[in-house]
Amino acid sequence: MAKAKKLTKGQARRIKANQSKKLRKSTEKVQWQDDQLGNAEVGTVISRFGQHADVEDNNGEIYRCNMRRSIDSLVCGDKVLWRKSKETQHSISGVIEAVHERNSVLSRPDVYDGVKPIAANISQILIVSSVLPAFNADIIDRYLVAAEETGITPVILLNKVDLLDSTNRDEIEHQLSIYRAIGYQVTYVSNETDEGIAELKAQLSQHTSVFVGQSGVGKSTLTNTLMPELGVVTQMVSENSGLGQHTTTVARLYHFEDGGDLIDSPGIREFGLWHLSPEQVSNGFIEFDDYLGTCKFRDCKHQTDPGCALVAAKDAGQIFPERLASFQRILASLGDNTLTTRFND
Repeated sequence: MAKAKKLTKGQARRIKANQSKKLRKSTEKVQWQDDQLGNAEVGTVISRFGQHADVEDNNGEIYRCNMRRSIDSLVCGDKVLWRKSKETQHSISGVIEAVHERNSVLSRPDVYDGVKPIAANISQILIVSSVLPAFNADIIDRYLVAAEETGITPVILLNKVDLLDSTNRDEIEHQLSIYRAIGYQVTYVSNETDEGIAELKAQLSQHTSVFVGQSGVGKSTLTNTLMPELGVVTQMVSENSGLGQHTTTVARLYHFEDGGDLIDSPGIREFGLWHLSPEQVSNGFIEFDDYLGTCKFRDCKHQTDPGCALVAAKDAGQIFPERLASFQRILASLGDNTLTTRFND
């Protein structure tokens, strides 16, 4: 049997484009004349499924809708202008005609689609870390860079604090004290003991929030605790690998009873930053602002370059050495990834 030929990136993109065209043609079979549609109204995208989206109206009713071909981007949390059909056809009950300007958008890099939006109109990112499988400050720093790039307020959430003990408490609390000193909010929670859950509910009630973090840190379990009626499926952390399993497959917006919304989005083990420039990464380390641009050389790499203002600030005790080391690792990872040039030409 002949070995299958591997597709080039160009061939893969063309195949994907052809599939998208076929999907559009299949959804265009459901069409209405203008007199078959109601008046235009504002709605919220609760979830997106390929060429369809679920839209919630002002009364809390949800309708599955087609999208006009002029709409080039639609994600969970978008505010849209849509029209309800007078008759449902093939489970489709309306048409989305336009998307309102977004207050914020959370995106991630995609090999084929470039920078791909995940969710819109978020006012708060909860960066979930945990004592188990492992506390990882580098991952938190990557999420902080992403949050600062979007302008969305980040909150660091340490989950599973009931597992803090003499072997890990000092190290974890030292790292979290660094974030507090910089000015970030840090919150402790535990599903097992309910520690911090009431405070977390109060925090969420004022925002449209999203949980981000590695698999296994307890994002879906927290969602179950906060909204037990949803019955979101969770999976135990693997006893063999210590890593969790991805449990959420489609982004969806939920409402809390006491106010506020949560966008439950597919988990990602590590948040890629290879679409960002070194300047954008440095902007994510907010305590570096006073020193950036003051190095001896304009092309300073902030490693062993003579006259580096960041290294001098670290030596003088003005910035934390842990944060500078994390910053240097992120910059090094940008250079290692050949995909970076696609976004920073």
